[in-house]
Amino acid sequence: MSDHPTPPFGNFETVRTALDACDLLARPVADALKNWDDRRAAESVLYVDTDPAKADTAVFCEAYGVPLEASANCVVVAARRGADTTPAACLALAHTRVDVNRTVRKHLGARKASFAPVDAAVAETGMEYGGITPVGLPGGWPLLVDEAVAAAPYVLVGSGLRRGKLILPGSAVARLPGAEVLPGLAA
Repeated sequence: MSDHPTPPFGNFETVRTALDACDLLARPVADALKNWDDRRAAESVLYVDTDPAKADTAVFCEAYGVPLEASANCVVVAARRGADTTPAACLALAHTRVDVNRTVRKHLGARKASFAPVDAAVAETGMEYGGITPVGLPGGWPLLVDEAVAAAPYVLVGSGLRRGKLILPGSAVARLPGAEVLPGLAA
């Protein structure tokens, strides 16, 4: 691991390997990185320190020189069938939108799917709103990844907190626990 890794894009003053910045990550994210079976993937993740006031995607990308095509948003959905609700996370590039009503609903075998309420997403993930990330999701949750994310050389995602972001190869995202790469997840 390098003392001063260089990010593949963006203008960041502080860049570290995420494993060397676990104290700056939400607990579930730090735990997931430390315990990820794929050590090479875990070691490939970078942490960049950022201003939490600039965490929203459009503001963030402009402030730090990150192309929208390199930024991915993680959204939590609730898929319902009868009395059963299945939580899941969806990851799509920032310039696209997740197709919750058709692709997500059908893939999860639900009658209805919608974005989870913010309070529930925060409580269930142990992460801050605006920083929810695919790294460190609750065990057993499906992680639906748009094929464009998996194909990207690198993507920027949350760190579990509004302060800081993670940068990792799209191929590593596809190897996260519970990850399923779906064509047509986002449009």
